[in-house]
This record gives sequence, C-alpha cells and structure tokens, in this order.
Amino acid sequence: MASDAQGESGGLVFHPMDQFIVKPLFGDGPVGMFTITNVTFWMALTILTVVLLLVVGSSGRSIIPSRAQSVAELAYGFIRKMVEDVAGKDALPFFPYIMTLFMFIVVANFLGLIPLAFTTTSHFAVSVVLALLVFITVTVVGFVKNGMAFLGLFWVSSAPLALRPVLAIIEVISYFVRPVSHSIRLAGNLMAGHAVIKVFAGFAAIAVVSPLSVAAIVAMYGLEILVSFIQAYVFTILTCVYLKDALHPSH
Repeated sequence: MASDAQGESGGLVFHPMDQFIVKPLFGDGPVGMFTITNVTFWMALTILTVVLLLVVGSSGRSIIPSRAQSVAELAYGFIRKMVEDVAGKDALPFFPYIMTLFMFIVVANFLGLIPLAFTTTSHFAVSVVLALLVFITVTVVGFVKNGMAFLGLFWVSSAPLALRPVLAIIEVISYFVRPVSHSIRLAGNLMAGHAVIKVFAGFAAIAVVSPLSVAAIVAMYGLEILVSFIQAYVFTILTCVYLKDALHPSH
C-alpha cells in the first residue's frame, strides 16, 4: 500500500483511477478485439455466479430451501413484484429480461467489492451497452404494441394547446437522453465510490492519519455495499418505468 501512496521523492502520490484500467489478463501486451482482459474475466465470473445461484442453487426445489435457493427465491419474488407493481401485469412477459438485468448488475457490483477485483459496471462501455439495450427494447416494444400511437408519449394532451409543441420537443429530448442518464448513474456512482476508497487507502500509509483512514475505508466500504444494491435497484426500476411508458404511452 505504501508503494502506491508514496512516489520516488517521498511525497504522496495517488492514482485512484488506475483500478479502472483495462488490462490483458495474461501478459502486458496491447488490448485487442479478442484479448482476454480483466473485464472479460470478471464479467465471465459474474455470469457464472448468477448461473450457479439461480440455476444450480435452486435446482433442488426443496421444501426447506438451502441458502442459495432462499436467495434465488427472494430475488425472484422481489423483481417479479417490482415489474408487476411498476409496469403492470402486461409487462410480466419481460420479467426474465428484467430479472437478468438486475442479477447481472447486482452480482457484478458486489464482486467489485472484493479486494483487487475489477468492477465491470463502473465502466461506461458496460453500462452504456446495458442502457442502450433497454432503450432499444423499450422503443421497439412501444411501436410494436401501439404503432404510431406510441408517439402520443411525447404529446402532453393535458397541457394548454399553445404549450404542447414546446413540451413535445422537451419530451423527445428527454426520451433520447434516457440511455445517457441511465448509464451514467450506474457507472458514475460506482466509479466515484471505489475511487474514494482508493484515496483513503493511500492515506493509510501515513502513520499519523492511518487510524482515521482505516475508519473511513470501513465506513465507505459499508456505504458501497448499500450503493451496489441501490444502483442495481434503480437501474431495474427505471427499466420498469420505461417499459410502462412503452406499453401504456397514453398513461
């Protein structure tokens, strides 16, 4: 830790963003299209963990569930209720997709809290793709289910007639900004929290402030556990809200 915090001149040097650098998993060469990187490894580990939890862990379907089955059933019931409450029963056919989104994000977030791990969801390359998939899916569903009536989502019929064109422009802009805010909210919060922890870890190399730094790291780590779940929850519930707009644009 001291080697990270102290430079050659003896002064403190922090590189809190180095933890987000994409590197080859084997060797030190350049990162190409087919290079297996730290991102590849931790994304694969995330998928494997989700499969083990939801498929293997609940395969027994015991009357007295194991811990893995209990967690899987709790997640299933939690997300299913969210989809039904927010988007309505019409959205239940999309439950598997939303469940997959939530489990991938929440597991990736929690795995990123392991020391020396890589938080894949802190990268915009990952969060933007997830947000764009939601945006494209919702838009396609909106037009398939409602046809051109889906455009009624942008026409505020309850507003005065003179204001409706202006509000329509605002609604269109806000609609296309959705994937930007959707992705930045997830990646930005996780990146900021991990960077702060790394800064406090750097201060821990100084004997005078080490106890305070350790206490701050513990507090931030506890906060990041909460943030990891909340950000997965927010991403998922916003997906449900957007899906509701696609299924019922006039509401």
